Amino acid sequence: MNIQQIFDLAIKLGMENDLRGKNAVLKNLKRTKDKYEKMSKDEREDFDVEKFTNPYSDSRILHDTKKEIKKILAGIDMEGPELLLAKDLGVDLVIAHHPEGKGLADLSDVMHLQAEVLAQYGIPINIAESVLRPRISEVSRGVNAINHNRAVDFARILNIGFMNAHTPCDNLVAKFIFDLLEKNKSKLEYVDDVLKLLKSIPEYALATKIEGGPTLFAGSRDNRCGKIAVTEITGGTEGSPAIYEKMAHAGIGTIIGMHLSEKHKDAAEKAHINAIVAGHMSSDSIGVNLFMDELEKRGIEIIPCSGLIRVSRVKKSKHTNNR
Repeated sequence: MNIQQIFDLAIKLGMENDLRGKNAVLKNLKRTKDKYEKMSKDEREDFDVEKFTNPYSDSRILHDTKKEIKKILAGIDMEGPELLLAKDLGVDLVIAHHPEGKGLADLSDVMHLQAEVLAQYGIPINIAESVLRPRISEVSRGVNAINHNRAVDFARILNIGFMNAHTPCDNLVAKFIFDLLEKNKSKLEYVDDVLKLLKSIPEYALATKIEGGPTLFAGSRDNRCGKIAVTEITGGTEGSPAIYEKMAHAGIGTIIGMHLSEKHKDAAEKAHINAIVAGHMSSDSIGVNLFMDELEKRGIEIIPCSGLIRVSRVKKSKHTNNR
């Protein structure tokens, strides 16, 4: 496989596991193309045409060497030190989870996904979009001053393949957790039941040993779950703290997220919502692992680093942790 084929696989997996459903993603891609057709010539000059086929603007090929890929260095945050390590290891491609380069600059664009997912849990779409809009603008302004191309310059000078897959991998873990909750729905009465179920996942079990596993940030283990929502796993980054009141009105009792700021925690508590933080690096690891498994099946060697808790599901009887 070359880098383009690997990236295309990431996008394909992301679309197939998108909580909105693949048809909704394709509909959004068509809407993007329709908007482009109505643009002036000057507006088209600056338009990112990759958005015709890539619905996740935070995921990009950052440097393409056009080489055949046999060995990959994969991790959560892959920057200068990791790229130097990759050069030393003779790696063909570095895959980051968190965005770099153009993907980081356009992180806020994928946050619209959150509103559509929230609508599936009963929050009117107009309310979800209205509440999220100021937060999306805030994130856009926040990344504006970042030296987002720094690691990309490393890859270019070292001539190492470099890409990142953010929302596609987040979709993989979100769908993984959603399906697990659905399968065990009848057994999940209390918040503690949800925490125990999450800790049965190898990545979360391993993360617990290094103080990075599932933790209850708001609510009580003895509280009943109510409706459980996977709304804080995919969609770029944390949404608006104002959304928790709307969640409560929609009947959501418990949310599962990757991380939660103090402002968000306080808002969840005020709305009487149980907030479970499954863990940032551990949750990211699940999504990246599901992607890496597909590459491993195709004969590509995976070297994990930078926070990736590597658990291979290619052979179900064997779990490997190569931290």
